[in-house]
Amino acid sequence: MKSSFLYALAVLGLAHGTATAGGGAADDLPQIGTIHNALTVARPESIPDGTWFTSAELGAISTSGNTTGTSLSGKIDARHETADWSNEYIVSGFFKEDEIVDDDGERYRQRSAERWALSAKAAYKLMNEGSRAFVLGSHVNDKFGAYTRYSSFAVGHGSQLYNTDNKALDVEVGPGYFSGQRENGESENGLTVRGAARFRWQVSPSAAFVQTVSVERGTSNVHSIAESALSTKINDTMQMKAAFSARNDTNVPEDKKNTDTQTSLTLVYSF
Repeated sequence: MKSSFLYALAVLGLAHGTATAGGGAADDLPQIGTIHNALTVARPESIPDGTWFTSAELGAISTSGNTTGTSLSGKIDARHETADWSNEYIVSGFFKEDEIVDDDGERYRQRSAERWALSAKAAYKLMNEGSRAFVLGSHVNDKFGAYTRYSSFAVGHGSQLYNTDNKALDVEVGPGYFSGQRENGESENGLTVRGAARFRWQVSPSAAFVQTVSVERGTSNVHSIAESALSTKINDTMQMKAAFSARNDTNVPEDKKNTDTQTSLTLVYSF
């Protein structure tokens, strides 16, 4: 028998939406002008000073029977907007456990994935619309990754290259520094050049597609992360998000693969 905690959450979310939003009519959906919603494409013309926009997402799958295991993913994304600054703080985690049967028939649980990540970015809004100077710091603990620990720091300039009623493209570029540690205790560090881009497309009043990619190129390694995500609205505060993400390192130990991928279905709550 297979069970899914995520499915239960989705049912509860749909029930809540029917009770509070009159069934989720399209006319009640937030338009492009609302910010930090899963359906966001552009900022409104004015933002109250000191406004916070926060979302939390959770996905969980538990299986039993012939295959037994548990996986859990979560993320908290908080943004703070003022007249001059746009700050973002992200904390995320993912873990997976599988039940293994040894040669003697004994069953035991084995952790097969464990990753925690956090980042903070402060962006100062420049005179030109959509232009900003930023400072970014991030840290990742990945027990089974090519790097068990990876920290990076970057500064640079960001701008909005393209913006229409339903599409927007933002890019960032600048120098940085990284420090990484392998499973065998070997450490690496050095200067990097970082580039990042985010494309947002409001597919319909109730659905949006977001593509993000970031690349850090150092002397010994190129570290890149990409995510494709499609979000659909349940009610005023809840969305369902399907995403595919990939993390790649060009320089990895012989027993590690260059690319780690993750496909997820999560429930997002915005407040």
